[in-house]
Amino acid sequence: MSRQLQPKLKWVLDQVPQGQLIDTPTLKSHGVTRQLVHKYIQSGWLTPVIRGLYRRAPGAENAAENTLEWRTVVHSLQAVMGYDCVIGGRTALEEQGLRHYVPLGGEAQVHLYGDDHPGWLKRLSGPTDYVLHNAALFDGTIAETADVQSASGPLRCSSPERAILEMLDELPKGESFHMADMAFEGLASARPKRLAHLLKHCTSIKVKRLFFVFADRHNHAWRKHLNADEYDLGAGPRALVKGGKIHPRYKISVPEDYLPKNEGADDGP
Repeated sequence: MSRQLQPKLKWVLDQVPQGQLIDTPTLKSHGVTRQLVHKYIQSGWLTPVIRGLYRRAPGAENAAENTLEWRTVVHSLQAVMGYDCVIGGRTALEEQGLRHYVPLGGEAQVHLYGDDHPGWLKRLSGPTDYVLHNAALFDGTIAETADVQSASGPLRCSSPERAILEMLDELPKGESFHMADMAFEGLASARPKRLAHLLKHCTSIKVKRLFFVFADRHNHAWRKHLNADEYDLGAGPRALVKGGKIHPRYKISVPEDYLPKNEGADDGP
């Protein structure tokens, strides 16, 4: 390989750790042409994954990592390629230790939040379904993230306080009330100041009403620090669950099991 190619190759080897991914737009933005990529493939530095996406081969000591695991994909997205997206919702809760409610069949879905997703994510083959969400749940820039260590490298995740609101946004089609209920059970150590900040900036009336339905139901120690009257919960009843009952305080239809005990409620739609 000629000397003039060496600086580009050095950049690739420095930027892409063994086993990690890099895509064509990232390579192109650093002056790595298709011709150079072809040479790197021929030389064994890069391996094609799908069109427009390449992987630097794992080292001999990491031969078992030849399978492309989703954490490798997401770490590469965030740390190698610089896409502005975070792991959120149920996936973020699972990655931060709230794993007692993982559904049978394993981690079939990975929820990613942000407005910067590459198109190739949906073309990856394998057991993982990447569920892509925009950032519209909150107004303005809401950080509320945490780095979680993994074998592939640090993963940027929504904080538990942000992740539970993202999970509620998926009810009732993308998530079940049962899963959300079990997630709330594990939120005893949630931080009320962070919850208050997120609720102030949450754009979804549905999510805020559901949050207080579950918060009242579990009554963790932090609940007393949040006054539902301080947040915009909208006006009038909201239909959410077919055949559900209208919650007497938060005026959103929920399964009957999620009504306050010993309180009546109106029938839902």
